[in-house]
Amino acid sequence: MPLLINGQRVDLARPTGEMIRAYPHLEEKAKLLRSQPAQIVEPKGLLYVQQREFAVTTPKDGSVSILGSDDATTCHIVVLRHTGSGATCLTHFDGSDTEAEVSLIMSSVKSFSDTAGCGRLEVHLVGGFNDDRQLSQKLTNQLLRAFDLQPDDVHLVTFCVTELNDREEEDIHFPIIYGIAVNVKTAEIFPATFPEKGPDEDLRSAHILTGATLTNIYDAKMEQLHIGPYFWRPFPHVDFWLQQDDKQILQNLSTSPLAEPPHFVSHIRSTLTFLKEHPFPSRSLFPDRKPRIYKKNQEGLWEQVCSDKI
Repeated sequence: MPLLINGQRVDLARPTGEMIRAYPHLEEKAKLLRSQPAQIVEPKGLLYVQQREFAVTTPKDGSVSILGSDDATTCHIVVLRHTGSGATCLTHFDGSDTEAEVSLIMSSVKSFSDTAGCGRLEVHLVGGFNDDRQLSQKLTNQLLRAFDLQPDDVHLVTFCVTELNDREEEDIHFPIIYGIAVNVKTAEIFPATFPEKGPDEDLRSAHILTGATLTNIYDAKMEQLHIGPYFWRPFPHVDFWLQQDDKQILQNLSTSPLAEPPHFVSHIRSTLTFLKEHPFPSRSLFPDRKPRIYKKNQEGLWEQVCSDKI
């Protein structure tokens, strides 16, 4: 069954600009979302999702109340929610394998929703801008097509992507919203930034930079964050990249060099340094082939737990 807007199947044969004009309420909702200032989301109760990661939970979760992600330029952040069970997934797509990734998050949300009996699947798409290489538009089209191919009805509720998330300053285009959060209890979605992106930010970033596939990082039934085990080969020319100036790193390791947030280069340098320090993660990080497991403590912050306590 298809992707629906207001109960009508989306006509993917026409350009997204025409689709937006056909459903003015989507444009209004995007405008409302863009007008909200980004909220600073503190770590308490937060599960932060990096690029090529996803997490699913429900309103019954006693540890996590907010799912969030940011630093999306050409990437799109997607929230998929079942209105009956309240099962909510947030993921950060970059176009690496969109069709398979959409199927994966669909099955994950549905696994929490089988007993709901009522309700529907709703999707919210946020991110991207009018970039020179049109990578955002390509990803928007991929996502629309992938959701339209699903066997279940999926209702498109928020569409704040590419041209609807674009601002121009001195002939340079930028995204308006770089990050969003969703409150799992209330279903509210809002622009957001995150001072803390952990735990294991460098490890998770290294996993992405070495070609990771989309990874589920959360066990909602156990209320545990699982990181790894991750394995990669020594990163090619890591010393060369660490010697490059900021401009070279931006030009070569970003999909949108002019639109990246200010901390992009320092983040990449930190990840490259981590890869240099851990060329063989099977020896230095995961010798026992077990994930790093975290639970929220009484203060609502992630705390690593020993595997023998699980």
